[in-house]
Amino acid sequence: LTSHLLISSTFESYHSSEMKLAEKLISTTPDHSLTLFDKGFYSLGLLHHWQSQGEHRHWLIPLKKGTQYEIKHKLGRNDALVMLRTSPQARKQWPGLPLEIRARLLSKTIKGKVVSVLTSMTDPLRFPCDEIVDLYSQRWEIELGYREIKQGLLGGEYTLRSKTPEMIAQELWGVLLGYNLLRYQMVQMSRQCPGVYPCEMSFTACSWAILGLLHGTSLNHPGNLPGFLADLQASAPQYVLPHRRPDRWFPRAVKQRP
Repeated sequence: LTSHLLISSTFESYHSSEMKLAEKLISTTPDHSLTLFDKGFYSLGLLHHWQSQGEHRHWLIPLKKGTQYEIKHKLGRNDALVMLRTSPQARKQWPGLPLEIRARLLSKTIKGKVVSVLTSMTDPLRFPCDEIVDLYSQRWEIELGYREIKQGLLGGEYTLRSKTPEMIAQELWGVLLGYNLLRYQMVQMSRQCPGVYPCEMSFTACSWAILGLLHGTSLNHPGNLPGFLADLQASAPQYVLPHRRPDRWFPRAVKQRP
């Protein structure tokens, strides 16, 4: 989350569902990882398959309104182990899906609003309740990453330049690759600033600095590049953003298209 680096990506035509696209990412999910889902991806078949295809592949998702569950054991005031019953339709679609799935239900009041999440991290000693709920509140970093790509790399344009499906796919992969390269260099730069995460540095300013270095480097003298990179990383403190204001909040709104 803090690096904004992309592990994997997939996309298809407008008619492809997000659920089907999410299934394609299961095989590329690393072991010993945690995936944060939006509530729109609530599917016991998907979550169980995601968790069972590797070692310690955990998931975290907000509690969807109307979700049926049975409390099996109270771990704390706002912490409980629950059983989620799967439907016959889900078991038909996902062979091997059990009748019930064991999960953990956590709740916490944030800014006067009760936030409840479900997770596969059922061990309360390894995964404290407050830390898990606070972690989900950082999911907004994903949205900020989308903004960096749309506004920073694509200049806020509503359409891509390519006109054919093949070229659109090529352009999208190029954008994602370029974004990851910039973000990887920002991770290296953040290491020069103790206590600063990569997401706390200005993406726009860092991008201009990195691209400026590349444009100004002569291909005839590639041996100078390590020294230029060292100078760039040494200048990292000037790209650190001011601390975010915790009381800043605006309701979501649909942006009008021109």
